[in-house]
Amino acid sequence: MSQRPVFDAPARWLDAEQPTVAENLALDEALLAEAHDGLFTGAVVRTWMASTPTVVLGSSSRVTDEVDLDACRANGVDVLRRPSGGLTVVLGPGCLMWSVIVAWPGPVPTIDRVHAAILEPLCGSLNEAGRPVVRRGSSDLAVVTDGVERKVSGNALRVRRQAVLYHGTLLDAFDLSLIGRVLRHPPREPDYRQRRTHDDFLANLALGRATLEAAVRQAFLAQDIRRDWPADQTAELLNGRYLDADWTNRLP
Repeated sequence: MSQRPVFDAPARWLDAEQPTVAENLALDEALLAEAHDGLFTGAVVRTWMASTPTVVLGSSSRVTDEVDLDACRANGVDVLRRPSGGLTVVLGPGCLMWSVIVAWPGPVPTIDRVHAAILEPLCGSLNEAGRPVVRRGSSDLAVVTDGVERKVSGNALRVRRQAVLYHGTLLDAFDLSLIGRVLRHPPREPDYRQRRTHDDFLANLALGRATLEAAVRQAFLAQDIRRDWPADQTAELLNGRYLDADWTNRLP
């Protein structure tokens, strides 16, 4: 079953995976700036995967509330901060990251409508790929494992006046035990979590990267290819923000 493009916008697939987590975060924000400034129309869709485990704070996350820094050091896990909201996540091999950047020339819709417009097509594609995924909380995706719902995807967004960045995780073959070792219990949680630990709350999709990427492309009808990317703006954001410890630690 085909899906409608997000916000009825034509989407293009950008194959521009960067070598580090910091560079990929910078690229997402650079694409958001392009969309906001009217340098492209429609949507850009991309995926990437961290080569090493990395903790990524939400833009308003307090480090010590959500992260065990001693455990991060002991496990060799870097800590960075992203430009979008939401709680802290752990990335690494086996966790596919996906991003949708949408140019929106009129008033941006409500946050609830943005969540629905992005996540419902992705749910449909993942269901077609063989996993019965459902939306839970404000921006989670979950599957039923051993009779209980477990989270497989957490997502966040940043809204500017004329553009939206929506990005998140797809747990597929990730070392889920690492999350409980380096993150504290979150300061807030959706009702369906029911105070479960990270180990009891999370699950992998076990579909493989190629299948997940195909599902993301299908969800947003991202068949056309975009081959250029804002390298200069990405480098500026990387050096001025994502490699800056003051940015990462601005909310201790």
